[in-house]
Amino acid sequence: MNVLPESCVAVILSLTSPSDACKSSSVSTVFGSAADSDLVWDKFLPSDYHEIVSKACNTTFLFASKKQLYHLLCNPVLIADGKMSFKLDRPSGRKSYILSARQLSISSSNDPMFWTWKSIPESRFSEVAELTSSSRLEINGNIRSKKLSPNTKYGAYLLLKITERAYGLDLIPSETSIEIGNQSFKNTAYLRCQDDKKQRLENLFYSNRKQMMKSRVVKGEDRVMSRREDGWMEMELGEFFNGESDEEVKMSLMEIKGQQLKGGVIVEGIEIRPKA
Repeated sequence: MNVLPESCVAVILSLTSPSDACKSSSVSTVFGSAADSDLVWDKFLPSDYHEIVSKACNTTFLFASKKQLYHLLCNPVLIADGKMSFKLDRPSGRKSYILSARQLSISSSNDPMFWTWKSIPESRFSEVAELTSSSRLEINGNIRSKKLSPNTKYGAYLLLKITERAYGLDLIPSETSIEIGNQSFKNTAYLRCQDDKKQRLENLFYSNRKQMMKSRVVKGEDRVMSRREDGWMEMELGEFFNGESDEEVKMSLMEIKGQQLKGGVIVEGIEIRPKA
């Protein structure tokens, strides 16, 4: 391989992955130089990176090479007037987005009787939405599939926090769904991680009502939330395979069949990220 011209090595490396290109740089001087070349990293950058860089908010990109730009984009970048976050998966170069609460369609979110918009220091966005009190919870988001990496399996996750004052979230599971093209995937999820003591008390006092209300929703896995490294909780809404056609991806979580008041949910947004 050492007899190959650097340009040939660069072409070969551009057909691998960012992770492989970085590892190969230690093979030889020729490989190291080729692995740093713009020819290689231009292939790893998304085709619309010019648009992403131009729409970045409060960020000035200073870079001397395409490799440096790639690594800058592996850190979250606010775009779309600060209402979306973008980043690349460092090992693979696949794209991920977070749609802020302001980018979502949340039923009655403009009515202060039901929802409150506020700023909190732990959010990456300027505003989050907190459910004050409502018998209906409807959260919808959408994104064009051409914005995502092609031929990639994605998962969609609702990012949220549950306040200490939360109530009415456990008696009936929420319904989640993902739609892309003519495909639709539905499931169920609980918005609170129930501790054993609380679950025993609810089963004792509300067992019959819970069973009656649960029969109203689609059958599913009754997923629960998991904690993220950034301090937020996430609820998986579903997964889908993104091919090469341009279609609308619709994501939703709703609980509208229980007819009981609920509150204490803080919504930051929906993340769409590649799955392993």
